[in-house]
Amino acid sequence: MPESVVRGAEVRRDAARDGVAARRGARRGPPDTSSPDGERHEVTDFKADVARVGVVGCGQMGAGIAEVCARAGLDVKVAETTGDALEYGRTRLSNSLAKAAERGKLTADELAATQSRLSFTTDLGEFADRDLVIEAVVENEQVKTEIFQVLDQVVTRKDAILASNTSSIPIVKLAVATSRPDHVIGIHFFNPAPVQKLVELIPALTTSEGTISRAHVWAEKVLGKHAIRAQDRSGFVVNALLVPYLLSSIRMFEQGIASREDIDSGMELGCAHPMGPLKLADLIGLDTIVSISEGMYAEYAEPLYAAPPLLRRMVEAGRLGRKSGSGFYAYQ
Repeated sequence: MPESVVRGAEVRRDAARDGVAARRGARRGPPDTSSPDGERHEVTDFKADVARVGVVGCGQMGAGIAEVCARAGLDVKVAETTGDALEYGRTRLSNSLAKAAERGKLTADELAATQSRLSFTTDLGEFADRDLVIEAVVENEQVKTEIFQVLDQVVTRKDAILASNTSSIPIVKLAVATSRPDHVIGIHFFNPAPVQKLVELIPALTTSEGTISRAHVWAEKVLGKHAIRAQDRSGFVVNALLVPYLLSSIRMFEQGIASREDIDSGMELGCAHPMGPLKLADLIGLDTIVSISEGMYAEYAEPLYAAPPLLRRMVEAGRLGRKSGSGFYAYQ
């Protein structure tokens, strides 16, 4: 993790700890779902439990997650590694919110209120007072692990939820990198996050039932998503089904069995899919698909999870899909 992200963490942590304690005494305390004697307690004040959210990463997924949380009325702080990356993410978020307003999804007042709930930083030390932090960076285990180690040091609320938006990396590997593995969970959103209704909840073997319960009610009651639970295995539910399908379509195109247009039309018109597999691959990002497939192949060692040579060559050439302007199709 670059030093710019964690600058000031130690100084801010101690100051924030006192501030958080004072604020928490003035409002309803965040409900823990289990008491020392093991009795379960239902979380009823959902926004009070997780009112302040941190999002690490402001790329395609991070920006979308931040937007969802801000539109739900939460205080959201977004972190990136550099000022340039942060400004790019801020612009992405601003454009998305403007489009939502143009389509009538947000009134002018709602747009202004949502924007006021968003703040940006290059210093993870500013996450000290967060109730929940979602990591949404590149699909790289070492990078994610380092982020979780930093979050473990700077987030002062000991029952704060530390979550990852990973598509394929085992949650337990991130959990054991912290001193609070019982409060680490996967919360996997789908692209575009403001539109897609589903989130996957992936508890590790170390994750407490209390954390699972809090994450579930937060996703459904506060964000308005539909949450499903999956075991901590690479691909979880959706990608375990989706990725082999995408890879099969790429192999079909690579082998010259059909054109890209016919492959996509076949699934759109023959199976009533809203988007064909090659268009969907471009939307997801070809580099992301390679990363997910590598993680799944490493775990299952089955050929259907192996990335086709064509896919790897396209990524090496910088043809990543929509985000780079070209993939299986060209984009302006």
